[in-house]
Amino acid sequence: MYAIAKRHLPLALFLFVFLAVSPAWAMDLDSAKAQGLVGEKLNGYVGIVTALPTPEVSNMVDEINRRRRGSYQEIANRTPGATLASVEVLAGEKLIQRTPSGQFVETAPGRWVKKP
Repeated sequence: MYAIAKRHLPLALFLFVFLAVSPAWAMDLDSAKAQGLVGEKLNGYVGIVTALPTPEVSNMVDEINRRRRGSYQEIANRTPGATLASVEVLAGEKLIQRTPSGQFVETAPGRWVKKP
């Protein structure tokens, strides 16, 4: 994955800035993460960890993922050689790295663990 970041340095820098900005819904997402309801997925999106999510949690995850996909697509469109998939993977790596200890992250598709 380092090769992707090195090859797409402008993309990596843009993602760093993008991920550092706290959107309006961050407090809701942070609360859901702290409660163990949702976590960061390998593909750069938020996933539902709990077996029985409330409609509010499901709607929040859907909205956040819609916004992320739109942002990722914009980044891919503006970055020569980047694809939506490469942006998603890089974002997933960055978001998982930034996830605090004790919150859930995806280690394999559908496999959730609390980050040490």
